[in-house]
Amino acid sequence: MAGFPEWLHDTALSQTIQKVEWIVPAVQSVHIVMVGILFVSSLAICLRVLGRSGMDQGFDAIWRRYTPWMRAALVVLLLTGIVLIIGEPVREFGATSFWMKMVLIGVAGMLNARLGRAPQAPSAKGRAVALIAVWCAIIFLGRAIAYDVEVWQSLSLNG
Repeated sequence: MAGFPEWLHDTALSQTIQKVEWIVPAVQSVHIVMVGILFVSSLAICLRVLGRSGMDQGFDAIWRRYTPWMRAALVVLLLTGIVLIIGEPVREFGATSFWMKMVLIGVAGMLNARLGRAPQAPSAKGRAVALIAVWCAIIFLGRAIAYDVEVWQSLSLNG
């Protein structure tokens, strides 16, 4: 995989994304809004499981209200994420925080699915707290991608 990011960087599509000044900021803006929608939707479900919000409604009503938003946000996140990766593949694939974020997205998906299937299980509250923590970590790691490569490059240049 060492050559793939460089190859992708040199493709016409990547070069276009890099050269057209508005593409990356516009796509990042949409990506960030979708992260917000996904996080808030997941948070609403978690707060219901924790008994902190939405107690006037059953869990199923809360789940039905927010899962379409989460699914739609995930689709848009996937598409915008692909554009961002194509636009800066060396930075993305070279960032440890990118790979950690990808792993945690999988963890969040599993926690969310388990929460939806068993909201009353004894472990549901623990899963809800874990899911909130995982989403916070994903948000932090998404922002850290921009700095990850720079930090490692400066350490390798100075060391």
